[in-house]
Amino acid sequence: MTEQSRPKVLITAPFDAAIADSLVDAFDVTLVDPTMDGGSLADRGVDESLAAADVVIAELDVVDEAALAKAPDLKAVVSCRAKPANVDLDACTARGIPVFTTPGRNAGVTADLSFALLLATVRKVSESERWLRAGNWTERDVFEPYEIFRSIGLDGRTLGVLGGGAVGRRMVSRARGFGMTVKVYDPFLAPDAFGDEASVVSLDEVLSTSDIVTVHVPLMPETEGLLGERELALLRPDAFLINAGRAAIIDEQALMTVLREHRIAGAGFDVFYEEPLPRDHELFTFDDVTMTPHIAGASDDVIVEHSRIAAAALRAWLAGQRVPGTANEKALAAAG
Repeated sequence: MTEQSRPKVLITAPFDAAIADSLVDAFDVTLVDPTMDGGSLADRGVDESLAAADVVIAELDVVDEAALAKAPDLKAVVSCRAKPANVDLDACTARGIPVFTTPGRNAGVTADLSFALLLATVRKVSESERWLRAGNWTERDVFEPYEIFRSIGLDGRTLGVLGGGAVGRRMVSRARGFGMTVKVYDPFLAPDAFGDEASVVSLDEVLSTSDIVTVHVPLMPETEGLLGERELALLRPDAFLINAGRAAIIDEQALMTVLREHRIAGAGFDVFYEEPLPRDHELFTFDDVTMTPHIAGASDDVIVEHSRIAAAALRAWLAGQRVPGTANEKALAAAG
């Protein structure tokens, strides 16, 4: 970019208006209404803007070969995701186009939902609400719910956190606020990474000694099926399992066997092997399982955060600086 040129930025992602306005000092910004279709950007009907764009910022719109073919001047892409699942990285790299991401954009709200799911599961919130709405609370036994929904408190209990990244770190702080002891499994962290807040230990120790285990490791070939039959067997019968990360971290067949045989006290899930979850899925039959429809990142705050990160990436890119969260940095460097 020359000092005289103003990069043209096409934004199709949900984007904070104030942050978009703040970019006009250095960029020509075009905002289009976001959609939830998840189709190719080439089919959005924005061909004129796409043809002129130096930068595209997208969340669900797919930046594929068809979209790139309509954007001959494209010099950078920002995917408003932690991982650029909506971008053809190979195609961008072949064209010398860096792809920036917005890591940690939903870490705070994901931790909030994860902890809410934890509380709802442990305290049987959903189960007791269903019971109440069904008209089961009667004068015949006004104290019946006090008996059938009895559970544990969190103070003094042990939370096992699988993954000490952006979400895992926030789970540690939330758990400490509830008076919990925290153990973290993360093979990339030193034993004293959390100081006095948490201890970093082996996977087996987390699983066998925790009252509640919550899953926050990233999904990659090394972590797919991380919790299989052997690992799930280490959970205590009075333990709870929470997963608002990725379903495939836990082996599906091993998990269903554990739930069918009631080998643990309960579980809470925000993610599933098939989404949307089929209406006839067996999970709906388990009273001790709490479920939410993959809403951990469903927050307006996420839009503000990914807008902030995207804007910072654009300014760093324009200044010729290294941009954190570049998804294809190594590939571009190797290509020369």
